[in-house]
Amino acid sequence: MEIFITKEIAITRARSRIWFGKVFWRNRYLFLLLLPMMVWYVMFRYVPIGGSILAFKDYKFSKGIMRSDWAGLKHFQKLFESPEFSRIFRNTILISLYKIIFQFPAPVILALMLNEVRIAIFRRTVQTITYIPFFISWVVYGGLIAFLLSPTFGPVNIALEFFGFKRIFFLATPGLFRSLLVITAILRETGYGAIIYLAALSTIDPQLYEAAVMDGANKWRQLWHVTLPGMSSTIIVLLIIRIGYIFDVGFEQVFVLYNPTVYEVGDVIETYTYRVGILQSRFAFTTALGLFRSVIGFALVIGSNYLARRISGGEKGIW
Repeated sequence: MEIFITKEIAITRARSRIWFGKVFWRNRYLFLLLLPMMVWYVMFRYVPIGGSILAFKDYKFSKGIMRSDWAGLKHFQKLFESPEFSRIFRNTILISLYKIIFQFPAPVILALMLNEVRIAIFRRTVQTITYIPFFISWVVYGGLIAFLLSPTFGPVNIALEFFGFKRIFFLATPGLFRSLLVITAILRETGYGAIIYLAALSTIDPQLYEAAVMDGANKWRQLWHVTLPGMSSTIIVLLIIRIGYIFDVGFEQVFVLYNPTVYEVGDVIETYTYRVGILQSRFAFTTALGLFRSVIGFALVIGSNYLARRISGGEKGIW
């Protein structure tokens, strides 16, 4: 009996290898196009995982990673006892929550609005204008924001003064900085994010709308009972992914826009890691911080996916 089962397993494996070989050869050019991205992911996403061992070592440049002495959890203890940890942790969570609450729905709303436009030229024009800023780097985009909000020659402050208001140094005002981060992110990334939701809307069966109209449903009822359920799977998947990146506020954006006067409200884990890890060469300490961030993000993805499947009865989620 065992010999028979072993033969069956061997035959199945042989057939699988033959099938995979045929599929691979038939799609060899597609796999060739995929190769650069796979190499990039391996080099910059998987290979660096091995460097996480730095979080448990007293790293000395002269000794290298492997020969440096073990430190156990010393760096994690220093991290949690650091007075700056609570500040950067609070700022990171608050800015991420603000972006989830205000920025995440923006592409959905834009996609729903564009979906209702029946003039194709107008729809394509608006879509193009809204997603072009995404292709401008944060260095250039941040420079434009700094120019527009400049307290001396910025058009925004000139307009404020014209209407009788005082000039405001927006980028140096702690009470406004987080709002500016959210607003600038919305203006830059909403149009590009709406593309995914427009693709999801295109998969909804038009007969569902016809049936809703025959039942007397107006536009709001169609939106609530047909459109949103049709794109809910896409929304949930992207929301779960976004929750997993709750500690990734966006280094480029914050680094370009912030300054020492707003560190109290704008300094986040990524910028703190750059200042302490790169500029001060405290690699082991910041590796511990990065590992902590990754573990929490992984736990949030697992938890949010589990919650989404429980709420939807096991129908919606990443896996």
